[in-house]
Amino acid sequence: MKKVMLVFGTRPEAIKMCPLVKELRQRKNLSVIVCVTGQHREMLRQVLDIFRVEPDYDLAVMQDRQTLFDVTVNILNKIGQVLEIERPDLVLIHGDTSTTFVTALACFYKQIEIGHVEAGLRTYDIYSPYPEEFNRQAISILAKYHFAPTQLAKNNLLKEGKKEEHIFVTGNTAIDALKTTVRDGYEHPVLAWAQGYRLIVLTAHRRENLGEPLLHMFRAIRRILDEKEDIKVVYPIHKNPAVRSAAAEVFGSHRRIRLIEPMHVADFHNLLANAYLILTDSGGIQEEAPSLGKPVLVMRNTTERPEGIEAGTLKLVGTQEDGIYRNFQLLLDDKHLYEKMSRASNPYGDGNACGRIADIVCVEDKKGC
Repeated sequence: MKKVMLVFGTRPEAIKMCPLVKELRQRKNLSVIVCVTGQHREMLRQVLDIFRVEPDYDLAVMQDRQTLFDVTVNILNKIGQVLEIERPDLVLIHGDTSTTFVTALACFYKQIEIGHVEAGLRTYDIYSPYPEEFNRQAISILAKYHFAPTQLAKNNLLKEGKKEEHIFVTGNTAIDALKTTVRDGYEHPVLAWAQGYRLIVLTAHRRENLGEPLLHMFRAIRRILDEKEDIKVVYPIHKNPAVRSAAAEVFGSHRRIRLIEPMHVADFHNLLANAYLILTDSGGIQEEAPSLGKPVLVMRNTTERPEGIEAGTLKLVGTQEDGIYRNFQLLLDDKHLYEKMSRASNPYGDGNACGRIADIVCVEDKKGC
């Protein structure tokens, strides 16, 4: 029986990997082990509960005000012990987090095969996003199997010399997750508060945007709030103290913005589904929103998900106040532009990525499953 271990540690990773855990556990000739690093703590637990996934190992590495040095060293020390105990045939990791990079490095040291879910995303700017762009490029060097969400991601890997027979276009598992979480008639106090208004969902927390870029974002949004009486903004705010301080400085106690604690994944996905539009510096939301028919303004200078921009559902607006303000205002005022972005097709898959990945894992096992 082939032993497959899945390792993840952040909330976004868990959202995209839990559906894959459940799919793999349905395959009869696979032994499936789940290890979470706890790079996120409370937010990770929420997702595990929603998908009813109980990890076999929890490395519990999270510390207050942890640095990249802390995360890297703590995961490397602990994951090595788990790999030594379990000796899996294949380790599946996701995306571009520190958990993913360090696990790939540990597997390399142990000479264990790696399968990289959501492989091939690139900006080719090593500091944007930071440290994710370095992480994913380094992971691609170490991985044997590359599960690319799109043809463009596959093309990136081919240009870098990865073997075509080890690259598989599967779609993105984020779309699979939405089938579990989004439902009609969803009720939540925040949705009740926003009733009768155009609901704007804001997320902003990226490491490279801390400081002035974050203040630029918030000031642009505050200007629109002051001008447009028919919108309300909900901001599930990151736990990073620097993010919270900046938000408090700019937004204060404005009556039409709600700063709320990070939401359970089902609540958050249904919040997105009920939004008028979304402003974000997140990666995952750029994939989820097209499935929900929601225009997205991406408050970054680069994106590793250009497929959404080409499809028309995303627009890259940078991190300067005037650029964000101008594009936000235009999307609120121009109904034709709004409808065009809302109707754009989703380039990130059909919600069956997990099944495809599981099939590939089984085919690569000579016994099948």
